[in-house]
Amino acid sequence: MPLRIVRQDITKIECDAIVNAANSSLLGGGGVDGAIHKAAGPKLLEECRGLHGCETGDAKITRGYNLPAKYVIHTVGPVYNDGRHGEEELLISCYEKSLQIAADHDCESIAFPLISSGVYGYPKPEAFRVAVDTCENFLKDHEMDISICVFDKRGYDIGKQYDSALEEFIDQTYVDESEKRFARFRNMPYGAGTAKSIIVDEEVCCQEYTMGAMPDFELDESFSEMVLRKIDEKGMTDPQCYKKANIDRKLFSKIRSDPHYNPSKKTAVALGIALELPMREFEELLRKAGLALSNSNLFDVIIKFFVSKGIYNIFEINEALFSKDLETL
Repeated sequence: MPLRIVRQDITKIECDAIVNAANSSLLGGGGVDGAIHKAAGPKLLEECRGLHGCETGDAKITRGYNLPAKYVIHTVGPVYNDGRHGEEELLISCYEKSLQIAADHDCESIAFPLISSGVYGYPKPEAFRVAVDTCENFLKDHEMDISICVFDKRGYDIGKQYDSALEEFIDQTYVDESEKRFARFRNMPYGAGTAKSIIVDEEVCCQEYTMGAMPDFELDESFSEMVLRKIDEKGMTDPQCYKKANIDRKLFSKIRSDPHYNPSKKTAVALGIALELPMREFEELLRKAGLALSNSNLFDVIIKFFVSKGIYNIFEINEALFSKDLETL
């Protein structure tokens, strides 16, 4: 997956490079900086001494030593004052310089902390927005798997105009499975040995529906064929489609080469969003893969909200999913 949001200790991520939110001396400090130096071991500090510091907004690379990552890219984020002293430009530069260094060293994967959002005081929602936007722009012209580690969820807010509308939609649409089973059981006649069997059957039924399972039937057009037809109809190229869907080239090549490819639900949803399909066509695409959206699945309800509103930015959708502790696309 090219860009993902994770809640994970960056020192434990297995990737080609991790980014260290360093101070200008590059000699270690607190927070993420201290944790990376501790996990990497003393040889990291020894190499950093030879780099002679780093300017704010710039980045430098070292080996990863005892870390799972091959490299550590050290970047110095801005101290936040009031947002009117070039802080955003410097923060963007941190991400751009780090990504370029990673590309120059043939890295296929990189993980970032939320730079400057700790003791440097950059507001978390704004720091997150800069991170996502800058990485998204980079991925338009590059192939790389990027992780943004948001370890501390406190103070996290997607900060979108549609936030309250999303909450209202969830309140009106989302049906918890346990509530649905209880309501159905409550209205059924009670008989010896009947209630238990009804509940068991209901659980099986609800589980299948929540997973999006659909009955097997012959389709005149496969999922892959519909995706490729829609790409042609919209005048898109393959890279435009899979980058917008936030899926990698290798996965898309399977869809392109196999007319009977069976996608995961995440992949099917991501491609429907990339193709900006209206709800009727979006649901038709899922049916081609034997899938469906359910009001008893919070992930599905959030997807329904964005598609129904015509909001097809997958990174914004992922922010909403992340804010609900759901797996992102």
